[in-house]
Amino acid sequence: MTTEISTLMAAAAEPTVAVVRGIRDDQLGDATPCTEYQVRDLLNHLFQVVVAFQGAAKKEPLDMSSTPDSLTEGWRDRFAEETERMIAAWSDPAALEGVSPGMGMPQAMIGNLALADLTVHGWDLATATKQPYRPDAGAVQALVPFVEQMAPTGRQMGAFGEEVQARADAGDFERLLALSGRQA
Repeated sequence: MTTEISTLMAAAAEPTVAVVRGIRDDQLGDATPCTEYQVRDLLNHLFQVVVAFQGAAKKEPLDMSSTPDSLTEGWRDRFAEETERMIAAWSDPAALEGVSPGMGMPQAMIGNLALADLTVHGWDLATATKQPYRPDAGAVQALVPFVEQMAPTGRQMGAFGEEVQARADAGDFERLLALSGRQA
């Protein structure tokens, strides 16, 4: 697929931003499909991703060692704004060149990590807060081979759960979720 990563990120961001905007304050303590995260924790993680990956596009070291509480006044709008900043940062063709200094992986892989977080965690948050979620088909199509390739490393790093068996007639998104350890 030759679609630019920023175009895929923008398409993936649309349903995820809608889900974030729809999260009520009384849902922040609810469980998510990521068993170690409540809704508040997962939102903070996703905030951290969209901010940190802005710098990653500029080949700045990626620091995910701490997760600050980003859910202060106006957090829903700020999430949308920070997501737009991330998309803009990855729209620079230079963002995909070379190797990430902090992670030692090709920059294209780093961009796909952000795309995966937007897509899969968007579903996680929608599921946890009982909202509809329709991922972008192009983003999902781009992510399936990436997640297939990265899944073993992702499991070793604790980013993915153990693979879940998808139905034989599963679509791409259900397969993507199963690869990342989620049951659709």
